[in-house]
Amino acid sequence: MEPHGAQAYYNDTPTQRITVFDYDFESGLTGQRTFVTVPGEAGRPDGLTVDAQGDVWVALNYGGAVRRYSPAGVLDEVIELPARKVTACTFGGPHLDELFITTSRENLEPSQGPLAGSLFRARVDVAGLPAREFAG
Repeated sequence: MEPHGAQAYYNDTPTQRITVFDYDFESGLTGQRTFVTVPGEAGRPDGLTVDAQGDVWVALNYGGAVRRYSPAGVLDEVIELPARKVTACTFGGPHLDELFITTSRENLEPSQGPLAGSLFRARVDVAGLPAREFAG
């Protein structure tokens, strides 16, 4: 969800697309449209998170990076990692200004990526949002 809860994002990994929906309590998810199509050579979109400014941060499996897209879908930052299988990212730390990034070592030999499966932390120039509580 974006910061005000009016949009929800979905990574459709097989199609390389990040999809966005409009959301309201009465109608639910409507207005499905492509937010960004990630080029195949960049990796496969996997986990994502949204920051306090509405930027969308996307983990790129087999891409060794996390990309930040503006609310308009413009690529404006890339964090490269020493592991190819980047799986998810989320904000944390006392001020929510640290991006925690998970990676996988599934089906890899130790020599194929000694840092695969590690958790990485990047200090970024924007804060994330506190987790929403589940009411159900």
